[in-house]
Amino acid sequence: MLDRKLLRDLWLMKSQVLTIALVVAAGIGASVAQLSTYDSLRWLRASYYEAARFAEVFADVKRAPKAVERQIAAIPGVAELESTVVFDATLDVPGVAEPVIGRMIGLTDARQPQLNRLTLRRGRFIEPGQSREALVSEAFAKARGLRPGDRLAAILNGKREELRIVGVVLSPEYIFSARGGALSDDRSFGVFWMDREYLASAFDMEGAFNHAVMRLAPGASEAAVIAALDRLLEPYGALGAHGRDEQLSDKILSQEISQLRTLAMIFPTIFLGVAAFLLNVVLSRQVATQREPIAALKAMGYGNLAIGLHYLKMVLVIVFLGIVAGIAIGAWLGYYMTGMYTAFFHFPRLTYRVQPWIPLLASGISLVAATAGALDTVRRVASLAPAEAMRPPAPARFKRMLLERIGLGGLLPPRARMVIRTLERRLLRTVLTTFGIASSVAIIVAGTFWGDALDYLIRVQFYDTERQDVSVVFTDPVAGSARFDIEHLPGVLYAEAARSVPVRLRAGHRSYRTAVLGLPPDRELRRLLNADLRPVPLPAEGILLTDRLAERLRVKVGDRIQVEALEGNRAKRDVPVVGLVDELLGISGYMDIRALNRLMNEGDAISSVGVSLDEAQAQSLYARLKEMPKVATVAIKASLLQSFQETTARNVLFYTTIVTVFAGAMTIGVVYNSARISLAERAWELASLRVLGFTRREVSGLLLGELAVELALAIPLGLWLGYLLSVTIVALTHTETFSIPVIITPKTYAYAALVTVVAGIVSALIVRRRVDQLDLVAVLKTRE
Repeated sequence: MLDRKLLRDLWLMKSQVLTIALVVAAGIGASVAQLSTYDSLRWLRASYYEAARFAEVFADVKRAPKAVERQIAAIPGVAELESTVVFDATLDVPGVAEPVIGRMIGLTDARQPQLNRLTLRRGRFIEPGQSREALVSEAFAKARGLRPGDRLAAILNGKREELRIVGVVLSPEYIFSARGGALSDDRSFGVFWMDREYLASAFDMEGAFNHAVMRLAPGASEAAVIAALDRLLEPYGALGAHGRDEQLSDKILSQEISQLRTLAMIFPTIFLGVAAFLLNVVLSRQVATQREPIAALKAMGYGNLAIGLHYLKMVLVIVFLGIVAGIAIGAWLGYYMTGMYTAFFHFPRLTYRVQPWIPLLASGISLVAATAGALDTVRRVASLAPAEAMRPPAPARFKRMLLERIGLGGLLPPRARMVIRTLERRLLRTVLTTFGIASSVAIIVAGTFWGDALDYLIRVQFYDTERQDVSVVFTDPVAGSARFDIEHLPGVLYAEAARSVPVRLRAGHRSYRTAVLGLPPDRELRRLLNADLRPVPLPAEGILLTDRLAERLRVKVGDRIQVEALEGNRAKRDVPVVGLVDELLGISGYMDIRALNRLMNEGDAISSVGVSLDEAQAQSLYARLKEMPKVATVAIKASLLQSFQETTARNVLFYTTIVTVFAGAMTIGVVYNSARISLAERAWELASLRVLGFTRREVSGLLLGELAVELALAIPLGLWLGYLLSVTIVALTHTETFSIPVIITPKTYAYAALVTVVAGIVSALIVRRRVDQLDLVAVLKTRE
């Protein structure tokens, strides 16, 4: 009989069953999606690295003879070694006006490398002796529509050479495709593999190498190998050996996985916490409305255990529906999110898995929260004597509400006083419902502020800080007069020189490999700003550090650090820290270009020129830059921004949509169930008011007015909680290469409030229909 009652009860409260299951599904779906994406991405990285034999130590030098390879191989701990030549070159891609940067990597005997093995996606490998054949990275090939058989030109050491693409490949060394910054740029940066001998010959590197990668023997000390490499390669212009943790692609990927892990802990915890909280509250109140049926069952002889199991089954059915839906939704979302990461980071395949512990953990939390709340209520109701339980609960003691006690009650109309009195009489319920709605608002704010933050990052970094349209980078440091050569090219409105030097900064036992950028004192294109976006002066002596670099080195203004140049004369100087710069991208130092050149003993040298461009003559400028032999690369800001915005906008939009849908489901769940239970508890009271002459609209207004007050209280509270949650997320996902600012615009707050109001209105309209359909006779006979 109890099972038939269970089915009948579930059918009668089907709308509540659905909304509660939605809340559970939202919590479990978010948990499964994020945790499985994080787990899958880690698994993908590990399996790809292993299959591709990704190197563990990397070393770049200016030029080292191949004979040094034997000495490197003899370093204790080095198990495998592979060297090659690597150069950046300007490309002339058919149909592409602007110069494109190509990284040329030599393949010994045109064969597959033993370390950092390539994955052939299309076409074939280059054939021995075919010096003009090349393999191209898949990301660049897709971005520029290149296929095997296509041809393009590369400026190799000032000489234009035509290359024929024979294959499209992936490399574990370029999972994240970027030349040196924190932003991916598949449209302007491509990686090419070609015959090593031919490439070495083009750059006068016969019998030499400038890039070496190694795998370590089991148990070997990475730090010891790196230290030995630095000592060995220093005479050959070593730029400093490093492990995987400083390899750009792995560094960016690891930071992304680390951020994903943080988000996978934060959002699922919040979703599950809110879902468990709402589940507990809603089911407790739902079971409480069954007071009279429980008493009737006791009067018929059913024991407490049988009654408790009956309601436990009800809870389990509802939660089970949410679990099934949540796992299905979470697995689909996780697959989609993993696919986005796989495409962004250029893995060879999409492999997605849901480890059993993920849905089990999420389901367990929901089940415990739901059963705990429901069973506690059943226990309290079942402890009553049947005769007492079959009577309606004693009416609450009347007392004047707070507004009346302070003399303001007369300012409100009677119906408003009735609404406020009800809310005040059930204060705990009001607080819990308000907090539940506020939690949903906070989740929406924290899930959608990323768009605001990225817009701010782009505006500050690419328009307020880096104001040049084009950056022209030379193959080697050149005389300062080269700036005037660039300035006289067509379309150049203004040109500003800079000198970049790779360095190792040391402060006590802490060190960091980065670059120091030398800037002119009267610069206009490259501004240095503090946290308030005010210009920071660049003193004639000393060094400015980005705040994240100062934090890493644990130094402050006034301290002295050692600057060790990793090129040229490899000078070492102690310089004072004269100020801090707040930059959102990168982690580097800045000096007056004259002071930096004095440190390098190079006179008036520059390594790049920033250009302010007349867009109308951009094509002419690009054509001339492609022909200049000393130009190594040309970075075009518009192209970089376009690539960045295309990828991030899609990901942010997807993430925002998902968070909004989940949070909206939670809002509907808490608002609708709160209203439905209030209706069930107050049906007799509302029916009596109808009989006394109140209209349907007035009666509905009493019930929905309570919801309106709770929404009005919850929205500002939720917006504030959303800000705090955003600050927490940013603090926990802090990385070295870029910093996400906590920027939340009024548009985002308005969006979160609007979604909540719409969810509340939808819930209210459904409840309003229920109120209108009240059977007055049946309800009023209930008390008799």
